[in-house]
Amino acid sequence: MDLQNFETRTFGKWILAGEHTVLRGGHALVFPLKSRFLDFQYFFKNNKNLTLEIPQGYPEDFKLLFWAVFEKACNMKGLVPSHFQGLIQMKANIPVGSGLGASASLCVAIARWFESLKLVSSVEIFDFAKTLEDVFHGESSGVDVAVVLSEKGLLFQRNGARESFQSHWQPEWYLSHSGHKGITKECVQKVQSWGFDNPSALDESDSRMKKSVELCMEALTSHPDRGFDRLVEALQLAQNCFWQWGLIDPALKAHMKVLNEAGAKAMKPTGSGLGGYVLSIWNRPPAVPGIEFLKATVIQTD
Repeated sequence: MDLQNFETRTFGKWILAGEHTVLRGGHALVFPLKSRFLDFQYFFKNNKNLTLEIPQGYPEDFKLLFWAVFEKACNMKGLVPSHFQGLIQMKANIPVGSGLGASASLCVAIARWFESLKLVSSVEIFDFAKTLEDVFHGESSGVDVAVVLSEKGLLFQRNGARESFQSHWQPEWYLSHSGHKGITKECVQKVQSWGFDNPSALDESDSRMKKSVELCMEALTSHPDRGFDRLVEALQLAQNCFWQWGLIDPALKAHMKVLNEAGAKAMKPTGSGLGGYVLSIWNRPPAVPGIEFLKATVIQTD
């Protein structure tokens, strides 16, 4: 193994519709969030144990997550972690537990590093990164990894097609934080447990989420005058699924109430739920005291 200096930048993501249902074969519409990113740099230093530096103020538990993912990557390739020497520096502005793809950005960065070492081929990099993300999700659908790798909008289906998606127009979509973290693994387990006890209700909610994805695709490929109302309906359908799954906690509920009173036409959690970011659609750019909004873009510019 020829250790050489390496660097990469991976971006965050946001999901328009399809969360959780994507684990059961449904589609998800997902887009990169290029205002949020992770910079990963590796510097080879001979006879120096591998060390990790992260910015001051970034969660210390992120170090533990890195080492867990790195150890899994080594195990998958039959490597001993102590064989790596040097320094890794990471800088990121993707909040952990936010629904914006912090785990996927890390897993893709490590997968790209291993690809540069010729330990992972370009053909297997998606599956490699997806397996790494199981450390965070328990059961990763691969949707976050796919969009972080592609850096473009995707219509994603688990174990199926990953098709590029081009919107014809840019709605006034914004992301805002609910005030606390959401843990994907816990949310996935909560939905699975609820579905085991309520199989017919789970099928019904999955059908609504699939309809939400269909409406979003129809709206974004039609004229804005016709598409806006369909997007409002799509977000309302998706929000209803999160309610039924028990993934809207008091903090999310309170945050969405503020958005609604400020003029948002519809909203939903983006990501797993029980915290993290909320996606909202507006007639105009929002201005709400105390809330920072991120633009959720569907038309990417280089």
